[in-house]
Amino acid sequence: MTDTGERVEPTVTHPGPFLPQDERRGAYLRLLLVVGAVILVSALAGVGSTVLVVAAIVFIIAFHEFGHLMAAKACRIKVTEYFVGFGPRLWSIHRGETEYGVKLLPLGGYCRIVGMNSIEEVDPSDEARTYRQHPVWQRIVVALGGPATHFVVAFVLLFAMFFFTGDDGNIITNVPASNPIVEIDGFSNGPSPAQVAGFHIGDRIVAVDGRRYSTFDQVSAVLKASPDRQVNIEIERQGRLLTLHPVLADLSKVKVAGPDAPPAVTRPTGFLGIAVDPVTHLGFFASVGHAVTGIGTLSVNTVHGLAYKFSPTGISNTIHQVDSQKAADSPSAQRFVSPVGIVRIAHQATEIGLAEVLYLLAVISVFVGLFNLVPIPPLDGSHVAVALYEKARSRGGRVHHLDARKLMPLLYAGLVVILALGLSALFLDLRDLLT
Repeated sequence: MTDTGERVEPTVTHPGPFLPQDERRGAYLRLLLVVGAVILVSALAGVGSTVLVVAAIVFIIAFHEFGHLMAAKACRIKVTEYFVGFGPRLWSIHRGETEYGVKLLPLGGYCRIVGMNSIEEVDPSDEARTYRQHPVWQRIVVALGGPATHFVVAFVLLFAMFFFTGDDGNIITNVPASNPIVEIDGFSNGPSPAQVAGFHIGDRIVAVDGRRYSTFDQVSAVLKASPDRQVNIEIERQGRLLTLHPVLADLSKVKVAGPDAPPAVTRPTGFLGIAVDPVTHLGFFASVGHAVTGIGTLSVNTVHGLAYKFSPTGISNTIHQVDSQKAADSPSAQRFVSPVGIVRIAHQATEIGLAEVLYLLAVISVFVGLFNLVPIPPLDGSHVAVALYEKARSRGGRVHHLDARKLMPLLYAGLVVILALGLSALFLDLRDLLT
């Protein structure tokens, strides 16, 4: 469901800014009927949350085109159309020189910016306001306006995750030591050290033997290294500080009760019998900082993934996955996801919780933003590359315009690559669905 970078859809004659009242009513009715049908069917099928997530993904892609639209208008470049979706027109309205609307197939969106290349025929009166006639820096701003929106969206999503729902290990893998205790285990033949010492659900560990630790993994490592030994654990309980003195058990000699019991060990291992909340909640400023670093982490992972998928090894593995179900199901397999796969993943995320949904949307947003920066037509990165090439070739006040016809082989090659990736991803997702 990535943006196709379409900017040059042929101009079609449409009604002017003042539609007859019957036509306006008909357009609104079509839109309401489609939206109502989607809501009704999703409610009856019990997948309303999944449909909302898919709608959010469509919004992210439409917001990409909105970034191009705003950048173009800020640079006084003419934009004639801005549509969400493709196919038959459900509803549209004119505002100034631009027609805004919604089409039937929610597979992305586009805005038509006039004069995106050197061969597009343009009314002479509009030539001065074409994309191709503006300075290189403005053309780059317009080309990057779409991808930039994805990082804004990802920042908002990650901030909301950290500040409101908490992060369930997607970004912050080291749970803070101060997270509240949410589980106290017992032994199959008696109480655990935590139960004997008087730990309560909701207690927060402050220090162990007078030393403070930042992560619960650090606390756990200290406890595991102290079998059959008394430790002094300072806790916070309802605003009061208390010190408890449990004598740790040796996990190699006892059996923990319950379905979440740790695996058996053979070496002496200290055991207290508590588990803390795996969800990390942050304050406002910490959420801002972690949202920024989270975008950096997702970006690095995405770039590495894209570099691998476009490498000879990645292409070979994709072919092998199409040929072999076992290869595709391997835990280490990396592959693109089709709209079918995105819907399935979205449904799984809704079953886990809102934090997982926010993280999924952030991952998708960063991926689409970076994928569009790949410098192959028709992606946005190709417009940046062309602008820089034309700037380098311009000499002595003469502006060089690359003949767009020379880019047609690259355009076709790019479309073939995108189509091949999309079809292979669709095949793999449908095969998973049917097997």
